[in-house]
Formats: sequence, C-alpha cells, structure tokens
Amino acid sequence: MYFIVVKFKVKPDFSDRWPDLVRSFTESTRAEPGNLWFDWSRSLEDPNEFVLVEAFQDDAAGDHVGSDHFKQAMIDMAPALVETPRIISRQIEGDTWDRMGELEIS
Repeated sequence: MYFIVVKFKVKPDFSDRWPDLVRSFTESTRAEPGNLWFDWSRSLEDPNEFVLVEAFQDDAAGDHVGSDHFKQAMIDMAPALVETPRIISRQIEGDTWDRMGELEIS
C-alpha cells in the first residue's frame, strides 16, 4: 500500500473553516476505489496545523493524484496555506493498521 502523511500549515483565519474547505475533497477521496483511509487530525500544539493520514492500494495512488477532485483541491487549498505542505509518502507492506504490541488492551 501507499501510506501518506501530510502536514498542512493553515493561515489562522482559515483554521476554523479548514474542515469545510476540504470536505468535498475528503468525501470524494474516501469514495475512490482503492482508498483504504483518508483521515484528518488537528495538532494539539498548533491549532493552525492539520495532519492528513491516508493510504491507498498500490495501484490506486496514481489514480488519486490524477483525479479531478485532487486537482481542484490543490487549487482550493492553496490560498489557505502558509507554506508548502510537508509530506511523507512510502510504499509499504500491508493494507491495514497493525495492533500496537506495546499497549495491548484486552
């Protein structure tokens, strides 16, 4: 699978509106064949930083980047950002979250 984490530094006046700004992109991506997950979080230390954790089946990541909703999201998000987002994108084994062995809950 392709496992991707992206950090978005958002302008303060866009922070509260960010979830609405990315809603259509999020919903469209989650509906894509081959999308495993697409989840947003907000930093506890910086209320203007949002983190996107996403994963795709190996052959679906390219289709995602080539989709119309991806291209539109890049246009829609740009005015709300302070800087170029930071990304880690790697192909890894597996297709789901593993359990954390160090903190096993019965």
